[in-house]
Amino acid sequence: MNNNDIFKKLRVALMLRDDQIVSILELVDFRISKGELGNIFRNADHPNFMECGDQILRNFLNGLVIYLRGTKEEPKIPADVIAIHRAEAQPKVFKKTAPEKETKPELKTKKPFNPKNQKKKPAPKIQVVEKIKFNNGKNKKS
Repeated sequence: MNNNDIFKKLRVALMLRDDQIVSILELVDFRISKGELGNIFRNADHPNFMECGDQILRNFLNGLVIYLRGTKEEPKIPADVIAIHRAEAQPKVFKKTAPEKETKPELKTKKPFNPKNQKKKPAPKIQVVEKIKFNNGKNKKS
């Protein structure tokens, strides 16, 4: 198992997005772009594949410790941080609500006939261009 596999497994297990990984690496003053990060997560046979070096993985792990545990001055509980990210990463489920039943049927009053409110029938289409038959290079009959 190489560094790329370890990095991929940590990303999946912690449900981290690329922008979160970039911000974790910035906690330890290590700058990397999203493009370079994407190259690390590619398949090994891809032409843009980049090997994850020891320095990148070491800085990510050090940043992850700060990200989850916090600093000495401002400690965090890692389980709370992970729970927050799980809630953000989960797709939102929409529940169908049953329509409420009406207790009293409302009386509908008929509106007086108004010819302006009637739907108009569409006008027939007017042919703007004549239909032309092309011979496409065939000999013309005289």
